[in-house]
Amino acid sequence: MHTDSLLIQALVYLAAGVVSVPIAKRLGLGSVLGYLIAGALVGPFVLNLVGEAGDVMRFAEFGVVILLFLIGLEVRPALLWEMRGSIFGLGLAQLLLSAAGIAVVGLLLGADGRVAVAAGLILALSSTAIVLQNLEEKGLRQGPVGQAAFGVLLFQDLAVIPLFALLPLLGSGVAGPSGHEGVLAGLPDWARVLASLGAVAVVVVAGRYLTRPMFRFIAAARLREIFTGAALLMVVAVAALMEVVGLSPALGAFLAGVVLAESEFRRELETDIEPFRGLLLGLFFITVGAGLNFGLIAASPVLIISLTFGLMTVKFLAMWGAGMAFGRNRRDAATIAVSLAQGGEFAFVLLGFVTTAQVMTAEQAAIGTAVVALSMALTPLTFVLYERLVLNRTTPLDEPERLAFETGAPDVIVAGFGRFGQIATRLLTAHDFKVVLLDSSIEQIDVIRKFGWQVHYGDATRLDLLRAAGADKAKLLLVAIDDKDKAVELVRAATEYFPNLTILARAFDRRHAYELIRAGGDEIERETFESALTFGRKALVRLGLSERRAVKAANVFRETDLMLLKRLAPIADEDERYTMAVRDSRETTTNLLREEMRRLRKEEAEEADNDGPEDAARRRLEAG
Repeated sequence: MHTDSLLIQALVYLAAGVVSVPIAKRLGLGSVLGYLIAGALVGPFVLNLVGEAGDVMRFAEFGVVILLFLIGLEVRPALLWEMRGSIFGLGLAQLLLSAAGIAVVGLLLGADGRVAVAAGLILALSSTAIVLQNLEEKGLRQGPVGQAAFGVLLFQDLAVIPLFALLPLLGSGVAGPSGHEGVLAGLPDWARVLASLGAVAVVVVAGRYLTRPMFRFIAAARLREIFTGAALLMVVAVAALMEVVGLSPALGAFLAGVVLAESEFRRELETDIEPFRGLLLGLFFITVGAGLNFGLIAASPVLIISLTFGLMTVKFLAMWGAGMAFGRNRRDAATIAVSLAQGGEFAFVLLGFVTTAQVMTAEQAAIGTAVVALSMALTPLTFVLYERLVLNRTTPLDEPERLAFETGAPDVIVAGFGRFGQIATRLLTAHDFKVVLLDSSIEQIDVIRKFGWQVHYGDATRLDLLRAAGADKAKLLLVAIDDKDKAVELVRAATEYFPNLTILARAFDRRHAYELIRAGGDEIERETFESALTFGRKALVRLGLSERRAVKAANVFRETDLMLLKRLAPIADEDERYTMAVRDSRETTTNLLREEMRRLRKEEAEEADNDGPEDAARRRLEAG
């Protein structure tokens, strides 16, 4: 294909992705499924807008190459040791159980033993690109599910290396066409194995002893675009070398990343290459969708669909069983299993590889390719269904035991016993004030009662609960509930029905503070205001200001801000007037602070002139 045709084809695919992905995201299907649908629609088997996808697929596979390189950069010895259970325990168990299950199914369907074993080992691998992208979008990438899935995927990536050496041993012994041109054409199998091992050795040695001096030299020039170009050139060169010797380009990139994992340039390489990963991975997903051979599926729909669902079922059961065996709870084990239930990118390469080695026939490899592509396309949809039916389904908790309220008038009622309410309550109880605690979170109450707190369950906005708690006799109501609207509702109701109460309310931000003021709150405390002031005061001291000046700056800021908070409350809903007033008040506050700091500097200078040696030493000590 000509370069201009290849460019047009890639642009059409990306344009389809630009349209379909936002729609898929809006429907809650995720970006991966959007890319796959886009590719299927414009590909050769549906609308056929751009012809065959093979040429663009070779270009788009660089997305997987870059992804594997970035994963390799994370494979440091410390990480391998830290995740040894997930990688070498869970990962090995998943691979062996999946391969065994698929091989048994193949034998039951009448496949030759060599074909069944090869299919089991190849189809046991999962799609690193799809799994990580799905988990990232669902917010599961950094949790226990994401870490376990990453460990399994990492083991699979490492397992590809011995698979390239072992799978040819299942062949008939008759050398087939190599599928490669150039230096390996016509070479016997043992020579190709040696060439492959030699290429791996070149990557390891060059990566360890040549690339670091090269990157140091380039970094010294302080030209970021040259550094980025060199990084991409290295990835492309390694990928090309692997392809020449018949190995996967992605495997070579992974090895290069592993070699550079301990390099001082690791973070810089990640930052520079990351933007290319997202673009090329999107194109890769689109070409996978375009590569779905609907003609083959239409010719044998029952066979292909049955094999696809059979593959996903076997892999789900194998991964779920391995997860349970390694101490995962049922929910996490099932989530990991659903994520890893498809075939992987390396399957496309390995199926071609075993065809060359005459382990499988071309027809068998074509069926396997269709099954892998279909399973990859179904994975995002399967995960969406699993998320809606399982992950988002909450098991109703039993209400906590209802505690009887003590007789007598309480001093304070605290509504909301989370991180904010607990600190205030401990101050009150330390001074022997009688406090009644209310909270509506079953989970929070279950935890807090274990520590000996007598927390009453219920919605504090209910007037009957407030009366039962003694609101008509109490002095203070502290509103510290997490729901902003409920907090405003509670302040409004307490102001109207319990005028004896002084109401102190926690606000989440300035806007919420205005709502609470209008509802009738007597004192409003923004939850981060005081901690931010303390934070800023400590920063001033670290920058060389005396403790006295830093404290004074915080006090001036506090007094001015509280004054402005009350003054601007009537116009808080008038966006334009409020914005202008805030801008003016910010300048006023800054000027007041500067004037006060000038006055304090002058006072400190005068005091220093009048100090004796002992006073000077004392002041230096106070200043830190």
